[in-house]
Amino acid sequence: MNRVRVVVAVLLLTLSLCAGRPAQATASPDASVVERIAPGVEYRAFSLATAHGPIRIHLLTADLRRPGVRAGLLYPGAVADRAPVSVMAERQGAVAAINGDFFNITEDQHPGVPATGAASGASVLDGRALKAAVPEGQRFGGALPAGDSAEDVLGVGTDGRARTARLTLHGHLRTARTTLPVRGLNQYALPEGAIGLFTSQWGSASRARAVCGTDHNRAAPCTREVFEVTIRHGRVLHTSTTPGSGPIPPGTLVALGREGGARALRALTPGTTVETGYRLASTARVPFAFALGAYRVLKDRRTLPGLDAVTAEPRTAVGIADRGQLLRVVATDGRESTATGLTLAELARLLRSLGCDEGVYVDGGASTTLATRDPATGRTTVRNTLDHGQQRRVPNGIALYSLRKRNGSGGS
Repeated sequence: MNRVRVVVAVLLLTLSLCAGRPAQATASPDASVVERIAPGVEYRAFSLATAHGPIRIHLLTADLRRPGVRAGLLYPGAVADRAPVSVMAERQGAVAAINGDFFNITEDQHPGVPATGAASGASVLDGRALKAAVPEGQRFGGALPAGDSAEDVLGVGTDGRARTARLTLHGHLRTARTTLPVRGLNQYALPEGAIGLFTSQWGSASRARAVCGTDHNRAAPCTREVFEVTIRHGRVLHTSTTPGSGPIPPGTLVALGREGGARALRALTPGTTVETGYRLASTARVPFAFALGAYRVLKDRRTLPGLDAVTAEPRTAVGIADRGQLLRVVATDGRESTATGLTLAELARLLRSLGCDEGVYVDGGASTTLATRDPATGRTTVRNTLDHGQQRRVPNGIALYSLRKRNGSGGS
C-alpha cells in the first residue's frame, strides 16, 4: 500500500497536534518501515513531537477491497465475559486485532453487585443483533462528544464497506392479551421502567446489575421493584422477584423488568404463551455484518466541535477512508513509556491527516491494545506499550482477517 507511505510522509510534515500552533513532527528511525502482516494488511509505527511531549503511534491499514480481507467482531464467546486481545485474536484466526468498546469494569457504587464486564454500546455479530446500548448515563468512558449518542457504532456492512451509524433496539413481548415493549437486549443496565431480554449469548454473569442506577446516574441505588420471567420455546417456564444468574440455555429467553416493566411482567404466569421479537434498527442503508460501540471524533473530514484538548491518554481509534474501503486502526503509547498519549482533539486531527473521512474512538487507557500475527512464526504479539506491561481483559474489539486460497482450499 504505497498510499500509506505517502500519507504518513505528509503527516510528518503537516500534522498539527498542538492546538493553535504548528507541531514539530519528527519521525523515529523506523518511520519508513512498513510491515506486511498479511495480504492487504500492513503495520507501521512512528513517533511525533507535540507540545506536551513525544507521541508513539501504531498504525494498521486494512484494504477491504482486497479479496479475502475483512474485519469482524473480536468476541470472547459471551457478552458478559472478557479476554485479552491477543488471546481472542489467536482463537479467531485474526492476523491483527485491536480492543473495542468501553465496558462495565467496576461496581464500586453498588456493594454486593458484581460487575458484568459487558460492553456499553450495541454490537452485531455475524449479521445478528448481539446486544443493545445502555442508557447514556449508564455508560462508562466519560461524557460523550457533542452530537454523539450512546447508540453510535462502527462496523462493516454486508457490502464489505466500513461505516458509522446508530443502532436502536426495537423489540416486543406479545401474549394473547397484550404487547409489551422491549427496551433492552443483553445489556448491563436497563432504562428506567423498562423490560430487557437476555439470551444464551449473555453468558453466566448475574443480571442484578441491570436494575441498578438510573438513565442519568450510573451510581444511583438499585431498584427494589424487579420481576423476571423465564421463557422457553415460547412459553413462560417460571418467574422470580429477583434477577438470576447462570447460563441461559439455547431456546430460552429471560425477560427482566424494573419498576413499570416489572409490574407489566407480573401478568405473565407459568404456562402463558409468549411471542418475542427484537432487532437493531440502523440509520445505515446497508445491514451490518459486524458492529460495536464507538464514538465519533471526525465526520466528513472535519473534526467534531467540543472535543477535549487537554487530557492526553493512550488512545484506540479507527478511521475510515476511500468510501469505507480502507480501515486505519490506531493505538498510541502512554503512561508506561516516554510517550504522552493524545487528547481527543489531537486524535481527530491525526485521523484526518491519515486521509480518513470519518473517525471514531473506543476504549483507551489501560485497555489500548494492538496486536498482530507474525507471518513467520504464527504467534500473535502486542505492538504498543501496555499499562503496567499487562493486557487488560476486554469484552470485544475489531479483528482483521486476510484469507487466501491455497490449492483450492482456504488458508491464511
